[in-house]
Amino acid sequence: MSSSSAPGPTPSPASGTSAKAPVLLVLAGPAGSGKSTLCSRLVEAGVGFSRVITTTTRGPRAGEVDGIHYHFFSTREFDEKVAAGEFLEWAWVHGERRYGTLASSVLEPLERGQDTVISVDVQGVESLRRAAASNRLVSRAITTVFIVVDRERLYARMRHRGKDDEAEIARRMATAEAELREAPKFDFRIESRSRDEDFAELLRIVELARVRAS
Repeated sequence: MSSSSAPGPTPSPASGTSAKAPVLLVLAGPAGSGKSTLCSRLVEAGVGFSRVITTTTRGPRAGEVDGIHYHFFSTREFDEKVAAGEFLEWAWVHGERRYGTLASSVLEPLERGQDTVISVDVQGVESLRRAAASNRLVSRAITTVFIVVDRERLYARMRHRGKDDEAEIARRMATAEAELREAPKFDFRIESRSRDEDFAELLRIVELARVRAS
């Protein structure tokens, strides 16, 4: 795991009693790294985190619920919100679907002092970094975490999921290679082992992120 970068500038204390500085924990990693599972587990652990619900133009999969797993938008709805400047970040993914994060989904919880966690791809993380550069609240709250998985283990996880054929797995592995090269840019890295070990490391990072935010 990498050491943390220097925290951003600390805002001036508010008058009266000081409120807890919220954390925006941003998790990224290749498909099969377990980032979504870690997000869900952190929310369920009762340590004060809610999950930022991102948006997509793809249809819901079996068991997925609008507003819980994603905000499912039509292409037209998505484009209208892009034109209105409502996204903190958005991107084409795999050349055919759009994914993004509404500004309100991040800023409103942070303004309430709510710790939040979000799972995005590396493109999304770079966009969130740019948002942080122009938004003091996001700049203070954000901590980025990359989940590193060695190639053999990543390939085995993708096959074990049973969701993709070999051509799709090959395409995802090529994308993963490019994503893994971005890992040094993150505040922290988790060298993925077992689910429990990864989660224990994430909880340790949470405590460090809270110190950075405050």
